Amino acid sequence: MNSKKSAKNEVINVDELITPNQAQRADSFDHEQIVIEMRNITKEFPGIIANDNISLTLKKGEIHALLGENGAGKSTLMSVLFGLYKPEKGEIYKNGELVHIHGPNDANNLGIGMVHQHFKLVEVFSVLDNIILGNEPANSLGFLDRKSARERIEALSHRYKLFVDLDAKIEDISVGMQQRTEIIKMLYRNNDILIFDEPTAVLTPQEIEELMGIMRGMVAEGKSILFITHKLNEIMMVADRVTVLRKGKFIGTVDKDKTTIEDLSRMMVGRDVELTVHKDVSVPGNESLRVEHLFVKNIFTKKHVVDDVSFSVREGEIVCLAGIEGNGQSEVAYAVTGLVKPESGKIYLNQLDVSEKSVRYRNDHGMAHIPEDRHRFGLVLDYDLGYNLALKKYHKAPFNNFGIINFNQLYEHAAQLISQYDVRTSSGARTFARSMSGGNQQKAIIARETTTGGNVLVAVQLTRGLDVGAIEYIHSEIVKQRDAGKAVLMISLELDEVMNLSDRILVMYEGRIVAELDPKKTNVEELGIYMAGGKVQNEQQSEATNN
Repeated sequence: MNSKKSAKNEVINVDELITPNQAQRADSFDHEQIVIEMRNITKEFPGIIANDNISLTLKKGEIHALLGENGAGKSTLMSVLFGLYKPEKGEIYKNGELVHIHGPNDANNLGIGMVHQHFKLVEVFSVLDNIILGNEPANSLGFLDRKSARERIEALSHRYKLFVDLDAKIEDISVGMQQRTEIIKMLYRNNDILIFDEPTAVLTPQEIEELMGIMRGMVAEGKSILFITHKLNEIMMVADRVTVLRKGKFIGTVDKDKTTIEDLSRMMVGRDVELTVHKDVSVPGNESLRVEHLFVKNIFTKKHVVDDVSFSVREGEIVCLAGIEGNGQSEVAYAVTGLVKPESGKIYLNQLDVSEKSVRYRNDHGMAHIPEDRHRFGLVLDYDLGYNLALKKYHKAPFNNFGIINFNQLYEHAAQLISQYDVRTSSGARTFARSMSGGNQQKAIIARETTTGGNVLVAVQLTRGLDVGAIEYIHSEIVKQRDAGKAVLMISLELDEVMNLSDRILVMYEGRIVAELDPKKTNVEELGIYMAGGKVQNEQQSEATNN
């Protein structure tokens, strides 16, 4: 983290918007260094101007971060550069020459590649087939030459340390491996302008560090990277310059070394942001959730991914299951919420045995769930927000009268939550979930789940895909839920979130709980050692007892 204070005149005043043309004149570097220049880009959708006269320059061999809140227009601007959207106004130049990009094929031909936040992979295809799809090599007879493709991909994998199983199916590999596949797919097409759209949103801390190293290696070879993010610490780790957007408008471009996290967060949301969580000491009440001797098998390997796990969560406390991805935390959440059936074990919700009960039964008896996969388990993408925000209540009054849905009540309820949780939409409650940014989809789910009236909240990757302003609000909302007497079971890969929000931390490693930690008496380093399997608390306690 960059802790130095920047002088007032070193950071663009966020109260005085600089026009794109002024920003371009302010650049002091040699114009020949510019590989991409986007001039006065405007992109509109029904009811919203996503990009309002935005200009951006990318220099050769730099990592240029594009920072902004959810719905600020970052992904839209990069989708224009990649040819997914055609702007209403504006021009794009590559190496000083005007170019016309009508689709991703044009972008690829110009050496521009993009790794999307939601990966564009065919799940039933192998890793190799996904990488070469649309750019298949042929031998002299015109047949697909898999051998040469494999050799080239393996060379790229070793060169950039992006090791993947080329024969594995996408549906069987981790999210981190899927992202590696997307990056290799981009490199396979000889792209030298690389766009990463929220690349760390679904990665573990270890995978994030690895990706940062890969990005540094790429720019060392002369590639140029546009890095869409809202994670300020990652900008401080790898970015050279930062362009900030807010509500579709250009706010400013600054050198990373001449700014601070506080300055960037202020530019991003237009106000000072509280970056630490303030909460009173937890006063736990009755036990609301209890898990006893839970065993869950992986449906593919048939091995136990949850191995004899027991714990409880009481009213008025936040208990976090922490661990590196793939150590069983997700499967615990699936079993607790009813998405998968455990092999054995008991789950008690408010003293009721719900081990064999349906998802709706658990919902009706006090459980709310913010899932880690918002597309599969959180939303019906082709429903509008009116329906999505009432999914847990549509069968009850006042939304349902003798089997007839009260649409006025449904949309009124949605409008209230949209306003309360600042969900950015193009058409209010009638906005289809699929058309929204990932961060706004997440905020919609959180709005629904924290207002169900239940007293147990299972929150998995609570702030995945959210910007610093939204994280501040959501963290305060979760603390309010705790203080109102709810029992919160949180699963997070964000170590800062684990340390700041939790009242108790349960560390999982290889399907077992290996430690219970008090966040006030531990630190990130010790937590990381437990997560990596370097220490097992129970064994240490056993040794101490024996001694």
